[in-house]
Amino acid sequence: MQNRAKEKIKIFTTTITAGAHKGKKIEIPDIFTTRSSKGILKESLFNTLQFDIIDKNFVEVFAGSGSIGLEALSRGAGQCYFMEYNSTAFRCLEGNVKRVDPSKCHLFYGDSFEKFSTVYDIVKQSKEKTYFYFDPPFSTRDGMDDVYDKTIALIESIEPEVAEMVIVEHMSNLDMPDKIGALALMKRKKFGRSTMTYYKPKD
Repeated sequence: MQNRAKEKIKIFTTTITAGAHKGKKIEIPDIFTTRSSKGILKESLFNTLQFDIIDKNFVEVFAGSGSIGLEALSRGAGQCYFMEYNSTAFRCLEGNVKRVDPSKCHLFYGDSFEKFSTVYDIVKQSKEKTYFYFDPPFSTRDGMDDVYDKTIALIESIEPEVAEMVIVEHMSNLDMPDKIGALALMKRKKFGRSTMTYYKPKD
């Protein structure tokens, strides 16, 4: 990856909004695979999670530049895991992690659908409950038609004793199911074209 010619990519910056690393800069590359999660959406997410994430694992699938997981880390999450396949986004993720707290971050370069089982095994062995955040690429792009089916299949593999919560950021015109495997719909919140749907293990 280091040997590749650097693409001329515009870089945007955002900042961590709360917690131990409040104010630290996060770089986000302006590429089609990385949508910066809107500030209002991120604020709503962490208003929902609040202090429950303290010392819990946080897994950001399709991480992009890692802005959600790094915000979780700043707000007290224990160990954070990031999966990203785009090399430009991954380089930004590496830089962002170095600026925040590399000792608590674990990066996995490659296809999230292929890396997920590796990360899942790690968090399962940790015996600490885990938050999973899925933000798959919008399926309006070529070759992405089955991305939500594949994402739902990943979520189906999550066992209730491992998951504290699963959050999916998705296109608002997609109806996510009320139940996925051992998880049940908790709530959904719409933000224009994007919606966040929350699942918890069934009681």
